[in-house]
Amino acid sequence: MDSAPQTRFGLIGSGWRGEFFLRLARLLPERFRVTGVVTRTEARGAEVSAEWGVPAFRTAAELLARERPDFVIVSVPWPVTPEATRELVAAGVPVLAETPPAPDLAGLRALWSDVGDSGLVQVAEQYLLMPGHAARLALVRAGVLGEPTSVQVSSTHLYHAVSLIRGLLGVGYDAAEVNARAFVAPLANPLTPAGWSGDDTPQQMSTTLATIDFGGRMGLYDFTDNQWWNPLRSRRLVIRGSLGELVDDRIVRLVDPSTPVESALTRRQTGLDLNLEGLDLKHISFDGEIVYRNPFVGSGMSDDDIAVADILARAGAWAREEGPAPYPLAEACQDHLISVAIEESVRTGAPVATTREAWAR
Repeated sequence: MDSAPQTRFGLIGSGWRGEFFLRLARLLPERFRVTGVVTRTEARGAEVSAEWGVPAFRTAAELLARERPDFVIVSVPWPVTPEATRELVAAGVPVLAETPPAPDLAGLRALWSDVGDSGLVQVAEQYLLMPGHAARLALVRAGVLGEPTSVQVSSTHLYHAVSLIRGLLGVGYDAAEVNARAFVAPLANPLTPAGWSGDDTPQQMSTTLATIDFGGRMGLYDFTDNQWWNPLRSRRLVIRGSLGELVDDRIVRLVDPSTPVESALTRRQTGLDLNLEGLDLKHISFDGEIVYRNPFVGSGMSDDDIAVADILARAGAWAREEGPAPYPLAEACQDHLISVAIEESVRTGAPVATTREAWAR
């Protein structure tokens, strides 16, 4: 790992998602430091301080009075996120809000109206920073597949999946027509966030399929309940372009009018079999060229932790005016706009068209 500047952040919220950030600060103290955590009760604050060794406060004002961080993470329930974000922006503090930044379309519009022009709000949407997705995005941007025309995601849900679709297609704030349906079928569900259940009895699980038409470019959304955890449902990503196709880590493309070739994205993952370098992702290559380097080599982190740490580091650089915005509020609003349309289309059984919103600049 390099000698990058340490990022200092405060945290509002002490739920399971907030613990992701606390864990990364503990794992990488040279890169991240928590200035404090805001909890609802003194008892919960005492628990957080005892477990994580960080000061706890009841209010954002108390947190900021103790030490001014580079930015503050808002990791609270959806309905509370806009309120906490507004309070921090009013204090002139850069914010990294958890996804989504507001629970519904009315909330997104109101939040944008209040803080959109401040330039102080980023969103912790990390999926395009996950090593595999970052490598795929690098190939798309290098023109390996020609012009990207469609993206199929069967991996994660709603706004996260929409972020991948929009980012890989490069559609920005284009209007979209969404057609979605849900189907119920039996499926064993032996593993959840709570752990292995010991029960392999099939349950009635819902699968949502949606097409998202951006007017010439298309996204296909496919998600089954608990797909993040269920080992019986794999993850799949397909990117199709005018000169080729990427399916997970396999790429086929034309190199001249009569020559299709196949290649692969290859991970250098140490610590497997008799490799004694330690369990770690080093890089991802394509035809001998490095298309992704792990910015936290030596940490032994999972891909998701790498992505979350990456957006923390990028948010720190942005807040210190040392780097670009990692994921602006407008992008996250657009992701959730489309995910709300998916849910509405499922509910009504009819297509839903999005329109250009105030954040689409």
